[in-house]
Amino acid sequence: MVNQTYTADVLVVGGGTGGTAAAIQAARRGAKTILVSEFSWLGGMLTSAGVSAPDGNELEAFQTGLWGAFLQELRQRQPGGLDNSWVSFFSYDPRIGAEIFANWVQELPNLHWISGQVPIEVYRQSDSITGVRFADFAVTAKIILDGTELGDLLALAEIPYRWGWELQSEWGESSAPVNFNSFTKRYPVQAPTYVVIMQDFGDAMSTTGVAAAPEIPAAPNYNPSEFTGAWDSYGAETFLNYGRLPGGRFMINWPICGNDYGQGLGRLIESDVSRGEFIQESHWHSQNFAHFIQNQLGRRYGLAEKVFPHTSTAFALHPYYRESRRLVGLTTVREQDILPIAKGRVASIFNDAIAVGNYANDHHYPGVQFSLQPKSIRWGGRWTGTPFTIPYNSLIPATTDGFLVCEKNISVSHIANGATRLQPVVMGIGQAAGMAAAMCVELNCQPRHLPVRALQTALLADNRSKTAIIPLFNLPPNRSDWLHWQLYYLNNPQAYPDSGYCPCPSENEYPDSAFDKALIRESNCFKGIFSRLDRQEYRFAITAPAAYQGQNWQLVTLRSHIDEQLSAYPHEQLVTLWGRYNHFGNWLLVEHLNGG
Repeated sequence: MVNQTYTADVLVVGGGTGGTAAAIQAARRGAKTILVSEFSWLGGMLTSAGVSAPDGNELEAFQTGLWGAFLQELRQRQPGGLDNSWVSFFSYDPRIGAEIFANWVQELPNLHWISGQVPIEVYRQSDSITGVRFADFAVTAKIILDGTELGDLLALAEIPYRWGWELQSEWGESSAPVNFNSFTKRYPVQAPTYVVIMQDFGDAMSTTGVAAAPEIPAAPNYNPSEFTGAWDSYGAETFLNYGRLPGGRFMINWPICGNDYGQGLGRLIESDVSRGEFIQESHWHSQNFAHFIQNQLGRRYGLAEKVFPHTSTAFALHPYYRESRRLVGLTTVREQDILPIAKGRVASIFNDAIAVGNYANDHHYPGVQFSLQPKSIRWGGRWTGTPFTIPYNSLIPATTDGFLVCEKNISVSHIANGATRLQPVVMGIGQAAGMAAAMCVELNCQPRHLPVRALQTALLADNRSKTAIIPLFNLPPNRSDWLHWQLYYLNNPQAYPDSGYCPCPSENEYPDSAFDKALIRESNCFKGIFSRLDRQEYRFAITAPAAYQGQNWQLVTLRSHIDEQLSAYPHEQLVTLWGRYNHFGNWLLVEHLNGG
């Protein structure tokens, strides 16, 4: 029974990565906004799903918008910094991430957050969505956004969506299958992971040598053969350090004979009961993996304590869903749209671009190696991915008004979803959707009629969290000519360089900004011999400080002008560097360098 009906300009359903960003941006723009979340933490993949070692948009030039602001907050709040794992340049306690989002929401008086609720019914008037009913209240709004983890509003509103694979004949995607087969039937979407956080209790060992970690019980369906060989190619220490978090904790989100779970994936959208069964099984699967890890590596390792706000404090609040129902939108992002153009290092840009990504196309099917067209490139002494853009029209239903999507549920092919699903991309999608929703309210128009250039300009010029919509390797957001070049390529898309570099002066020609000086202050000074092993592969033999003398580290950077300097630096020369050493990736993240 509906006991109360709220009215808002913008309603966001789902407090995941995209939904949280959308609600914050809509409210900051001035719209009266209601955010309804299922869980008590906001942030989804970045927090409540436990994936607090995010991938993608790691280069300095792509750290913009709410994503860049989130990283800045993490740097200020996370004791010990973010250089803890080797899978990501940013790993942190998920509680701190949740705290940041909660703080951002609390500072907005026009944003009303209601947690612990899921949508039950969607209200329609003809071809327009007008409201959503929950257990004991309803919300009507001018624009409604689906930020649920699995695109639940799409189903409730009977808005056309996709689930599963498209054949090669659909869009000519070279990685798509020619025919449906037993593999596509077994894995209609990518496998989720129920993240569990483990902890090193080694320092708490008693004088008898017995570890303090409580025993991790096996779940009812334990089968150790499912996990045999999980870290054989890496070694146990490297395996644990994959998702190492501060405080001797480890994010267990491991794809090789690990805790990805893909049994009966269709159950996720069949019914509430079948979804609950899948979630329980995936939780057990991660519990069994943790049990296996403890049995193999010893009682030094146990379940982390007091991480997530429920009884099973080591387990995320919900699975990490890599794929959702996917909207049938005005534009669909295909594999071709995320791959590098011929002889280039960037994808072609959409005229209605509203967000950027750069991750490799990464698919998860337990026990199966699935080959995809490569989009990885060497940059900054390491591997990264071809930058690409997300079009605004992929957020808009083909035939329905009053509605936008803002999560992994955009209009995207199954193949391309492997690159568009990452946390920073989804955060950018959410920010754009929230801005669009608020502007639709201001202009009294439907999302499909919103002038795209006005939306793009608003995102670029946002006074709190300006966000890049044209990916350029050498254009960090702190540069004075940043807006000029973003607008230039919006107005002249044919001039967008296939190298991804704009013809602007090197940052070396500018005096150090306050941003640069802050990075250097936070860094440590090292001296050593620079060696070039290959193009974009650098080593550093330490001569000082004495504590590291004789060690050899990999040199990496996220900064374009440092990348240029490393590319040109003489082989086997003395160099003085400022940076942050990651013990677990054995690399030095270079922020500044001088000659010897």
